This record gives sequence, C-alpha cells and structure tokens, in this order.
Amino acid sequence: MTSLTTAATARAVGRRGPALVVLCFVQFMLVLDDNVVSVALPTLRDDLGFSTAGLAWVVNAYFLAFGGLLLLFGRMADLLGRRRVFLTGVALFGTASLVCGLAQEPWQLVGGRFVQGAGAAMASPAALALIALLFPGTGERTKAFGLWGGIAGLGGTAGLVISGALTGLASWRWIFLINLPVALAALVLLPRLVPESRAERAARLDVPGAVLGTGALVALVYGLLRAGETGWGDTAAVGPSVLAVFLAVAFLAVESRTAEPLVPLSFLSFRFRAVANGATLLFSAAMYAMAFLLMLHLQTVLGYRPLAAGLAYLPYGGGILAGMWLSSRAVIRLGMRPTLVIGFLTSAAGLLLLSGVAPSDGYASGVLPGMLLTSLGCGLSLPALTVAALTGTTEEDAGLGSAVLSSVQQVGGAVGVAVLVALATRRSEALAAQGDAAHAATEGFSLALTVTAVLLALGAVLIAALLGSGRSGDSCPEARRPRG
Repeated sequence: MTSLTTAATARAVGRRGPALVVLCFVQFMLVLDDNVVSVALPTLRDDLGFSTAGLAWVVNAYFLAFGGLLLLFGRMADLLGRRRVFLTGVALFGTASLVCGLAQEPWQLVGGRFVQGAGAAMASPAALALIALLFPGTGERTKAFGLWGGIAGLGGTAGLVISGALTGLASWRWIFLINLPVALAALVLLPRLVPESRAERAARLDVPGAVLGTGALVALVYGLLRAGETGWGDTAAVGPSVLAVFLAVAFLAVESRTAEPLVPLSFLSFRFRAVANGATLLFSAAMYAMAFLLMLHLQTVLGYRPLAAGLAYLPYGGGILAGMWLSSRAVIRLGMRPTLVIGFLTSAAGLLLLSGVAPSDGYASGVLPGMLLTSLGCGLSLPALTVAALTGTTEEDAGLGSAVLSSVQQVGGAVGVAVLVALATRRSEALAAQGDAAHAATEGFSLALTVTAVLLALGAVLIAALLGSGRSGDSCPEARRPRG
C-alpha cells in the first residue's frame, strides 16, 4: 500500500473530529484497565480462589505487558502501518477482555490480563501517532492532545469509580465486559475515518534492538513490580532490575552501530523531548503512587466502602476536565514552559494538602480540597507534556515518539508505586509497634505523599531550567532540525 504523507492525511478535515473521538474513547478504555481491578481485588480473590501473591498479578500482568512491549509495537506501527497496528491491538484487547470476563480459574484471568496489556501496547502508541499526524498544526495539535490527555486522566479516575460501582451493584465480570462495545465500535468506525499511514522510507525492523529493548523494559517493569511486593532486598526484585541495566547498555551499544536502529540515538538525545520525557517520568511516579495510596487510605483508615471510595474520586475527574480546558489555552497564550511549571506546582500543592488528611477529617474538609487542586494541576500538565514529548515528530517516527512517551509513563508509574508504597509501608510498620495502627498508617501515607509533592517540585525545576522558552514545541529551533 502506498504511504500517505502528513499533508494528505490532514486533508481529511471533515473526518478528523469523529476520528479523534474514537481514538480518545479507546485510550479511555486502555487507561481505565490500568486500575479498574483495584477495588474488585477482594471479590476476585473470593470468587476465583486466588492466593495473595497470585492476586497481585491480576494488576501486574497488565502493567508488565503494556510497559514492556510499547517500544517494540510503537516502532512496528511506523513500519507496518499505524492504523493496521492500532486495529490489531484493539481486536486483541477486546478478545482478551472477553476471556477475562468469562474466566473460571485464576490462570485464565492472569493470562487474559497479560494479553490485554499486549493489545494496549499495540493500540496506544499507534493511536497517539495517528492524532499527531491528523493534527499537524501547533494550535490544533495542542487542543487535540488536550482532549487526549484529559480523557486519559479521566480513564485512570473512572477505573476506580466504575470498578466500585460494578463490583458493588452487579458483578466484577462486567469491569471487563464493558470494554467490548468500545472495541467493536472502534473496529467498525476507524477504518472509515482514518487513512493508513506509515514511514515513507522503507526500513527493516531492528530485530536485535527490538529484542534487547523489549527485554530491558520487561525486566525493569517486572523488577519494579516485584520490589513493590517483596521489597528491594529480595533477589526476585534485584535480579531483574540488574538484568534490565545490562540489557539497556547492550541496547544502546547495538543502536549506536546499527544502520537502521529501532530507536535512533539522535531521537533520544533531542533535548526538548528528553526534558519532557524526564518530567513525565517524575509526574507519572507521583500520580500513580498517589492514586494507589489514596484509595488504600480511604478504605483502610477513613473506613470507606468500595463503592463510596470509588465515588469519592468523581471530583478528581471534574478537576482534570477543568485543567484540560485551561491547558490548551495556557500553552497558546503563556507557552509550554510556564504552563507545565504552573501545572506541576499546582499538583504539588494539592498533594501536600492530601498528605495532611487525618483519620478524624471529613471528606469535604479533608480529602476534597487537596484532591481538586491535585487534579487541576494534572489536567493542566498532561496535555502539555504530551505535546512537548512529541515535538518535532514526523511521518517517519510519530509511532516511536508515542511509544517512548507511553513507556516512560508506565515505567514511571511502576517506579512510583514500588518505591513510595514501600516507603509508606516501612514508615507505618515502624510506628505500628507503638500501638495506634490508624496513626501509623496515616504517618506512612503522609510521608509518601510528601515525597510525591517533592517529585513534582523537582519536575517543575527541571522544566523551568531546561525546557526552553518557546511558546510551543514547534517554536523551539531544535524541533525544526532534521534528525538522523
């Protein structure tokens, strides 16, 4: 099939809006499944007979496949066709969701979750690359990514709400089966809305780079997930992490000598994107850890039932929508750097407020103010980070840029949960020996959320110092420089 240029793709103006809606709904589904099982885990354990260790892999299998395979499938989308890879991923995700919804044994659910993650790793970077090509102008791309980022943020929040509602009112099986209509609609509609696109220059997939890069990501994510379960002193956590470092070094060595590398080193060294991805790593670590810790705090310390805990997150979605509405306008009027600095510092202030929530605090006076401030900053930051991380990407490497960003988000989330949950647990266990379990749990929660606020403050400093002063990614001189 003849490749289409960015200009030809952009001419389908009448279909871009509906295409964006379909792509955003799919992303909502993919992000929702990051944590849709969180509230349902106790019910899953009772219904299917999971052990405690096995139950963790209902969550971890998805993270492992999603985070580990993103880089490989993102590059495959550039070479084989972004629409083709996207539709294959959606079909795989939908089929795996059906398997999960009908599972009768623990291994069936864990296997289905792994295949779900693989489908998400195919669909997510391909969808983001399609949006980048459908909306090439700075202003329209900023608005499109604003909607994309907001929907992605809502997906993470909605996963908790939907999980609590369906588990409490119907059956845990519906948290998977609700994916089927979205997947089916995408498979039917998207081929009519979006033309195929791929890299114009024919190239082979860098197999050694693909094996080493994918192996490094899988080992890293696995090591981080094991560290979150057993601590950093366990060989099961340290071994894969060390292996990930060796594979990453080998990957860089191979890529520097390969004529057609999976990830050109010039792509990774491009400063504007490098700073944006570094800030995304800190942002994801903070936000994933916050979501995990706050949900745990609401149920174990404040005494919320699963449905009430899920509903408590609804204002968080409203804050993200408000921030998303402001983000595209702020980027255009203020510039990328000021918008991101404001967003990061706003969320940091919200996290500091949340860190002070005590067992005796009510929802409106204790939880809600910090939640709203955190979500407003999140809504401001997510779209702008996406625009910055995809600055200068073209028809040749849009899928790769999207995959790198998504990989950074997944790895950042795994790092945040593994490190900060362990930090909170150690603090709580140290104080629990003194008697008051609720006070000990609150102190651990407070310490971890204070660290998340510090991470976002560091991200704001990184952005202010290194991102550049242009009003958009496209105004950065480096963004217009040809890449090797």
